[in-house]
Amino acid sequence: MNEAEILDIFNKTGAILDGHFKLSSGLHSAQYLQCAKVLQYPEHAAKLCSALAARFKTAKPDVVIAPAVGGILVSYEVARALNVRSLFMERVDGKMTLRRGLTLKRGEKALVVEDVVTTGLSTREVIDALKPFGTTLVGAGCIVDRTKEKPNFPASFESLIKIDTPTFNPKECPLCKNGTPITKPGSRA
Repeated sequence: MNEAEILDIFNKTGAILDGHFKLSSGLHSAQYLQCAKVLQYPEHAAKLCSALAARFKTAKPDVVIAPAVGGILVSYEVARALNVRSLFMERVDGKMTLRRGLTLKRGEKALVVEDVVTTGLSTREVIDALKPFGTTLVGAGCIVDRTKEKPNFPASFESLIKIDTPTFNPKECPLCKNGTPITKPGSRA
């Protein structure tokens, strides 16, 4: 898939929102990419996630894992395209944890995926939570990369599209200074 095709899907589904948003990272932005609006359509989810999976096919992961909530569908669809298991981690007392009877086996090769990466914090938290299981990280990926600088993950990082939308520290946010009402659409409290 090329950038124009991806942006067309985001535009057709109304997933590119303009306003004043508090991102899961704590940063503020005038634009928000609501991947849930795209992923609600199985044909779009399958197409995007198959394209992401193709970038990691040669890494041969045994399992695809994501942070909840935004990464769950991405993990499932990427895993389906790779014909491997799909897992997700949830925050328990502020720490990423496998719950619901989900587990990893020592020596498994893991691919960590996400819908949108802005700072890489959630992806990094999942990567760190993998260490006690003795898994091998074979890569990290996302549909949309909003990072200012390429994240320093201990494996290759791939995205389907890189979107350079300015983000602001809340103390320096021009939208806050203008009194523009803020919305918190992300999943992290």
